[in-house]
Amino acid sequence: MGSIVLQTPVHELHNPDLLKLVPKSAKKLIEIGCSSGALAREFKKITPEASYLGIEIDADYAELARRFCNEVTVLNIENADEYFWRDQADRDCWIFGDALEHLQNPWLILSQIYTVLPFGGSVVACIPNAQHWTLQARLSIGDFRYENDGLMDKTHLRWFTRQTIIEMFNQAGFVIEDGIPRIFDEPQREKFLPIIGEMAKLAGADPQVAISDALPLQYVIRAIKK
Repeated sequence: MGSIVLQTPVHELHNPDLLKLVPKSAKKLIEIGCSSGALAREFKKITPEASYLGIEIDADYAELARRFCNEVTVLNIENADEYFWRDQADRDCWIFGDALEHLQNPWLILSQIYTVLPFGGSVVACIPNAQHWTLQARLSIGDFRYENDGLMDKTHLRWFTRQTIIEMFNQAGFVIEDGIPRIFDEPQREKFLPIIGEMAKLAGADPQVAISDALPLQYVIRAIKK
């Protein structure tokens, strides 16, 4: 029997699209699920004077992140008390790099952030796309199996599409001001996209929108509090 994977495997790579949407003018950042601290490492190269707090549920990962973050706290954000939220009220950028989908209630967490975030502050997030063509293809043959990483990461608790990502942030009060669909070279998809479009048409939806929404592996968005 294989070992049970409790966390997404740690690595030293950063998400360049996520980094692009982090405001370079941010003074006090907080990253939920900072892993090895790779994103903090890259952001500090651009804005070295910024204060960067990492929040990490895994103590071993947190130790790695201390190489690059100003401070790292071992914490499950969903167990944070009122003192945590009060103390982080001056953070002007919250970052979730493939982390919201690991939460039991990401809708509540975003609402709590909105409550304490200064006006003009932002949330930058990368979120896997549950509408990706590979998931649709696999689901069509019943191949819905959890894996150690990727779209079917067994530690994912929530699933989102472009539409439901927008709804989640809007419901919390945020305005999405920028976004990047992360689309990679996947030659096999051309066989499946026309079928996805046909299904959408039969369901009374726009087939071109359905095809477009099946392309991104992830979405990176920046939402602000106005």
